[in-house]
Amino acid sequence: MEIVANSWAEVQEALFRDSWDDRLSRHRSPFIYRGLNLSGHGLETSLQRLGGPYDRLERHLLRNFRKYAHSDDNFGGSTWNWLALAQHHGLPTRLLDWTYSPYVALHFATNELEHFGEDARIWCLNYVDLNQFIPEKLRSVIEKESSNVYTPELLDTVIRTLDELSDFKETFLLFLEPPSIDNRIVNQYALFSMLSKSEALLEDWLHDHPGQFYSIRIPAALKWEIRDKLDQANITERVLFPGLGGLSLWLKRHYSSR
Repeated sequence: MEIVANSWAEVQEALFRDSWDDRLSRHRSPFIYRGLNLSGHGLETSLQRLGGPYDRLERHLLRNFRKYAHSDDNFGGSTWNWLALAQHHGLPTRLLDWTYSPYVALHFATNELEHFGEDARIWCLNYVDLNQFIPEKLRSVIEKESSNVYTPELLDTVIRTLDELSDFKETFLLFLEPPSIDNRIVNQYALFSMLSKSEALLEDWLHDHPGQFYSIRIPAALKWEIRDKLDQANITERVLFPGLGGLSLWLKRHYSSR
């Protein structure tokens, strides 16, 4: 389902819809978010964007990343730790970045001034309900922990390699919380989605599971207002990308003329 938000108020209403949790009597949203500057961009992974026989390249990419990366005992031998680290540093992987924060997603839908003449989009997934489609062998692990997402340590208790993940007959989606590699991961309130088949397209999979997602289209005419209000709320590159690089990105955009 697509929601077109034509005002700041409509954006807020769409982002926080269905956030009431009867079990807790609290506003705790079951959704995660991904913001895109261009509404026409889909949910392809960086691995899929490589093109060619990308599904056969995945093992080579990760093997060589581990071979040449600086040794770090914190990552040990866990495939999922290394996959998260590789994604974080720009290696093409089957992981897709999401955030628990609707405002962080809104930032990534309005952070590129060169695309302010085009509509943006925010994807919203019900990551809590989507767990019902995970095979019982895996689902029981997070249910035992009263969790809705996997950590690398939890996932290691049932599957340890990409080959084991691909061996499942059905295609399913799971959510992985990365280790706190740096403040960027922490400040962006980040997590990853991962399909069991690297060649599967997330949009196709979602359309086979209706009612578990929606998207918000943000008209180009609304981007400047959203951007200025996010800046006032301190949702900026300076915060989301701690360090001199993020500071420079924020200052460059903040002082650009309309």
